[in-house]
Amino acid sequence: MRRPVLARTLALSVALALSAPVLAQSAAAPATAEAVQDESQRLNAWFATKYEEQLRFSPIALTFLGRKELYDRLDDMSEEAQDAQLAWHRASVEEMEASFDRDALDDEARLSYDLWKQQYEQAAAASRFRRNVYVFNQMQGAQSFLPTFLINFHKVGSEADYRAYIARLAEAKRAMGQLLEMARRNAADGYRMPRFAYDGVLTEARAVVTGAPFDDGADSALWADLQAKADALVAANAIDAARAAELKAEARQALLDNIRPAYDALIAWAGEDRANAAENPSGVGSTQPEGAAYYANQLRIHTTTDLDAEAIHRIGLDEVARIHGEMEALMERVGFEGDLKAFFRHIATDPKFKYPDTDEGRQAYIDDATRAIDNIKKVLPQYFGLLPKADLVVKRVEPFREQPGAAQHYFPGTPDGSRPGVYYAHLSDMNAMPKPELEVIAYHEGLPGHHMQISIAQELTGVPEFRTQARSTAYSEGWGLYAEWLAREMPGTYEDPYSEYGRLASELWRAVRLVVDTGLHAKGWTEQQAVDYFSANSATPEAAIRSEIQRYITWPGQATAYKIGMLRIQELRRKAESELGDRFDIRGFHDAVLGGGALPLNLLERRVTQWIEARKRG
Repeated sequence: MRRPVLARTLALSVALALSAPVLAQSAAAPATAEAVQDESQRLNAWFATKYEEQLRFSPIALTFLGRKELYDRLDDMSEEAQDAQLAWHRASVEEMEASFDRDALDDEARLSYDLWKQQYEQAAAASRFRRNVYVFNQMQGAQSFLPTFLINFHKVGSEADYRAYIARLAEAKRAMGQLLEMARRNAADGYRMPRFAYDGVLTEARAVVTGAPFDDGADSALWADLQAKADALVAANAIDAARAAELKAEARQALLDNIRPAYDALIAWAGEDRANAAENPSGVGSTQPEGAAYYANQLRIHTTTDLDAEAIHRIGLDEVARIHGEMEALMERVGFEGDLKAFFRHIATDPKFKYPDTDEGRQAYIDDATRAIDNIKKVLPQYFGLLPKADLVVKRVEPFREQPGAAQHYFPGTPDGSRPGVYYAHLSDMNAMPKPELEVIAYHEGLPGHHMQISIAQELTGVPEFRTQARSTAYSEGWGLYAEWLAREMPGTYEDPYSEYGRLASELWRAVRLVVDTGLHAKGWTEQQAVDYFSANSATPEAAIRSEIQRYITWPGQATAYKIGMLRIQELRRKAESELGDRFDIRGFHDAVLGGGALPLNLLERRVTQWIEARKRG
């Protein structure tokens, strides 16, 4: 799971993607080739200027890009800031439409034009439902994001960088306060997250302010990081030991003056309001004001289609049945006697399918995942013309945000490849990390999945920069799930039939999501009803099921994007294979899918269709 989540909760991304009807082509006479080139270049130059303006709304986004402008600041999290961003985006669309002739653009520039407008349309539609979003929750809240961001992404190579880190601790107090103000108001008006989300927020928040300098325990994660970064400056001869001691003292005081009170306020509110939250909650459709309309909008955002909840629910039921059939065939292949439920129990309980719940077992998991990814690296040129510059590493999730059974996820590297992408694994409970699923998760989060797709997007040079950072859940997560399926074609993968079982279990998991997400948010299912359906129809461990269902409840619609996106990419591939026959080139197809950045599915279909037509013309 890619964590574009930050845009949703913290307003980190000001570039959102929306599926909207593709604009009709003009019937006017076509422009000359020279005029098309000139107009397209002029538009791309305009995008470069506008994207720089847009980035100034988000110091965090700049840091994610590896840039150090506004390095001592964090985003303004207030609703007033969101209004200002939306007004700026609306004005930019109006300026674009008034200044450029869409019909005089080349195909790629026209995609950029339409995407920029769709991003605004999505943001405008979503602004109506700001209050429906759970500001703090167990999946995406600032309580875990801020320390993760500072530790992993605020790089310190000079004293100025270190002082910017200290300044950001004060900014964190301001930002947390803005978010807490919104959370208090939303809860009071009926937009209250479930009790389990309060529990998750409390656990994570307390972990951040546990340890020195907040108490007498071992160093907290932030304090350990601040000390290590100061020591690294000394080792690099950037400062001397005396100056490092002074900076450490300032940083320690900043933690006490800013992080401690910000987290104490959050802990106090969450602890007090927790009693008002539901213990066995349903989805937003039956629990929130305008919840049904909010969910419909979430489905449009995350799937970038016009499919409604009922249609998605039916697709899910059909896919669950199909995958069950493939699992039954595999069960016969390995000679297992019994029904599918017994097969699930066998794999879930046999110790041979588990890593030891020890430090050695956790390291073995990281080593095996790294090995699987290294195997894929060797064969990538056979399937892709575009290859990522950034390397990929596998890491365990930091203790302050690790959750038993939680989904693995990916954080991107920098566009220039100087910082690698990271595949993060939750390893606190190794019983929730079965061996048969190791490969498929590595392929989804790493190669040829998220790392491949996101790195290529960030490294693109032939499109405006805003497209290299665009987000579309159906595209990104659809690609991740397609990558799991694509890996079957690559040598050295899924050689153990139980690894193929793991792939099917992963696909089944995403099909079940279609059923339970729509069940929760459109059909009024409770958390327990969703857990029961998931348990009855999948091999996913109990701890992971509970974590997944709780994720769906607090992040409506996102879980539907995976399977819908995968199905569309597979459909586009079948279309290309059918129309091109011997002219079909797998490397060219994948480059067509990945080479335009993360596009809404309607724009992706247009891009692939253009590639097909170009291949036909030779």
